[in-house]
Amino acid sequence: MLDLAAKTLGLECMTLFDHNRRQREQEQAPLATRMRPRTLEEFVGQEHLLGPGHVLDKTIRSDQVPSMVLWGPPGSGKTTLAYLIASMTKAHFIPVSAVSAGVADLRQAVAEAKELLGTTGQRTILFIDEVHRFNKAQQDAILPHVENGTVTFIAATTENPSFEVISALLSRSRVFALNSLTDEQLTALIQRTLVDNERGLGGQNVELKPDALEMLLVISAGDARVALNAIELAVSVTEPGTDGKRVVDRQTMEEVMQRRGPSYDKAGNAHYDTISAYIKSVRASDPDAAMYWLARMIEAGEDPMSIARRMVILAAEDIGMADPQALPLAVAAQQAVHFIGFPEGAIPLAEATVYLATAPKSNTAYMALNSALEEVRKGREYPVPLHLRNAVTGLMRDMGYGKDYKYSHDHPGHFAGQQNLPEEISQKRFYAPGEEGYEREVAERVRAWWGNKCEAGDK
Repeated sequence: MLDLAAKTLGLECMTLFDHNRRQREQEQAPLATRMRPRTLEEFVGQEHLLGPGHVLDKTIRSDQVPSMVLWGPPGSGKTTLAYLIASMTKAHFIPVSAVSAGVADLRQAVAEAKELLGTTGQRTILFIDEVHRFNKAQQDAILPHVENGTVTFIAATTENPSFEVISALLSRSRVFALNSLTDEQLTALIQRTLVDNERGLGGQNVELKPDALEMLLVISAGDARVALNAIELAVSVTEPGTDGKRVVDRQTMEEVMQRRGPSYDKAGNAHYDTISAYIKSVRASDPDAAMYWLARMIEAGEDPMSIARRMVILAAEDIGMADPQALPLAVAAQQAVHFIGFPEGAIPLAEATVYLATAPKSNTAYMALNSALEEVRKGREYPVPLHLRNAVTGLMRDMGYGKDYKYSHDHPGHFAGQQNLPEEISQKRFYAPGEEGYEREVAERVRAWWGNKCEAGDK
């Protein structure tokens, strides 16, 4: 009896100790952590997923949560949503951070889930935050347990799951894409924080000036965590006035926020999205957009040689024969950056960007290459016509090598009009010149030389 009483007392003391510890942790936690919503009704944003009648809202409220990957930018509510699910489900919840966890931690979580399932029948949700930091072997370690239902898998990531989550695990999960918060949603969250006496800043009598709020919205860029942590710091360094009010103005907000680091991972999704936006803006002949995306890459610390390489490809693929000077200019920009380095190297990159964006566009050379490659790969391999072969020995001459070859410079206009393709594909047309820029002249020459062939190829 005494032993049992001692154990009970110890348990009660431990529970009280844990309660006090958790309370202190909550009080000392950053504002963004304290303000995490406790119900779906408090959750801000993601109405396309959590609005009434939407699939995620239904599955959470019915406690029928499937395995899922929550994909979205920083501060959009991925981890918050996972913990909301934990509070609303009857399943056991095991959170794991991929930043610090390893295979041993995953095995321990699976063992715990198996024991619960076998003894009480309770389901387990295994939540993996920053899942893109797990390698293939680590993801493989949980795959069979997701497949047989030992755990329900929930993951959060800022990176494209198509590239970061193994296909077998992805095929057993639903992917829910979260969006950055809008200015209206972020404003609502900030205003709620300023009046919340329990978890927020309601007890500090804070007034946030409109221009300070505007700056906060711009720099936080839809990231709730950045916005809340910034306003917490701004309030902490603002002394109360004679009326007890803490007035946070734009100057204070500028000092607190300084400048937000770009949301850009040179090896991740943001890198590919931004370079794609740059390429497509140049191709669309939009110098303003192209310059903006160039600035985004430069500011994020993108490798300037990587940008220059894309310019060279763009010049050949998308401008091509419409302006043959684009390619040497792009190469010159690459050489200039290599020669002078950064930050001055950004200037030739900017000049080349404007030139490429405003140049006439043609992809005919690229399309001609693709068309010829398709013929080579799928068609028959015809022998080189005899008149095009070099007769370097007497035997070769006797076999007809070089016979009837017409030397172009011996003919008017330096054009002989001789067939150079294998006879079987002599009417094939791979290069179809466009009518933009310099290529209009090229098209006229090609038609003058090969008029009949061009007409045949057009039909």
